[in-house]
Amino acid sequence: MAEGDSCWVVVLVGGVVGFIVVVVLNHFWPLLFKGKGGTVPKGSFGWPLLGETFSFLKPHSSNSVGAFLHDHCSRYGKVFKSHLFFSPTVVSCDPELNYFILQSEGKLFECSYPKPIHGILGKVSMLVAVGDTHKRLRNAALSLVTITKSKPEFLHDIEDIAIQILDSWENKPQVIFCEEARKFTFNVIVKQVLGLTPQEPETSEILEDFLTFMRGLISLPLYIPGTPYARAVQARSRISSTVKAIVEKRRAGRRNNNNDDDDDDNNNNNSKKNSDFLEILLSVDTLSEDEKVSFVLDSLLGGYETTSLLMCMVVHFLSHSPAALQQLKVINEALRYGNVVKFVHRKALKDVKYKGYLIPSGWKVLPVFTAVHLDPSLHANATQFHPWRWE
Repeated sequence: MAEGDSCWVVVLVGGVVGFIVVVVLNHFWPLLFKGKGGTVPKGSFGWPLLGETFSFLKPHSSNSVGAFLHDHCSRYGKVFKSHLFFSPTVVSCDPELNYFILQSEGKLFECSYPKPIHGILGKVSMLVAVGDTHKRLRNAALSLVTITKSKPEFLHDIEDIAIQILDSWENKPQVIFCEEARKFTFNVIVKQVLGLTPQEPETSEILEDFLTFMRGLISLPLYIPGTPYARAVQARSRISSTVKAIVEKRRAGRRNNNNDDDDDDNNNNNSKKNSDFLEILLSVDTLSEDEKVSFVLDSLLGGYETTSLLMCMVVHFLSHSPAALQQLKVINEALRYGNVVKFVHRKALKDVKYKGYLIPSGWKVLPVFTAVHLDPSLHANATQFHPWRWE
């Protein structure tokens, strides 16, 4: 082998070894953290780079905490450290610490979803925004939702869509309720947010792209053509284009109505449109165009999976509790027992001391709601569906 080739081999091997050493040191370095006035919770970091993420995300039934949390809580207690989503993490299964974290939003902690999620949701999504931007988006959202729900058309539209779904079952030998629940939820959201009926072609286009978007949201963040993640990013772009076209069409309609104020019928139609969500959204000056489009997507994401899943769980639980069906005392218990939202992502903005624990600045924090909902010290017979516990 020539001397020049040997040098290149040495350099290549040295580079690979150096990279591995840097990755390993970067992974385990936080374990050496010594804070003042507190102790970082006990725990383990798992494998370099990947940490314990795969074990944490391993599927399990909704009415259990899963093997990962059961094992770690047994070994380290309800608050422990780990390495999840490429970051040193404090996992909290403690109800008081969870409450403290959520109440300290914007002061000691902030929303911190993994960066690949930002690539799918977009930079101006309310789900990933922090600080003053998040407050502004949240306030606008609460105002819009409150105004829309107060309109008499709101319940009327929901009733019409529910009747359409039920009528479609008439000649079917069987129905898959979860699919029907998703269809119902999607149609309600699209009607309320964009003013679209299930029969309009834009509704089908948005649904197809939205399902692609949802499949990529929880996939490996590899932007390679053909991967679920890449398809999700592309689907979001198409949804944005569709929504922008709908918005521009509505604006054009407003301009035409304003140019024909003498037409009584036109005035009546314009007055009716002023009551819907999209018309109100267009009139909000505190949101940019991109933020308005992102808000529509956030509305779909926030309501589609969670609401439809809760509906499915309520039906499932009621089928096993005829007495509860007679009294319809199920919502709170379905939320507790079904665990629609298992945890949220937060990050410590500074060193946080709580009950002798130290959460280092910059570490990810995961308040786990499932562990609290199924904690037998907080809920008697926690692994059983019992709606009367809330009386």
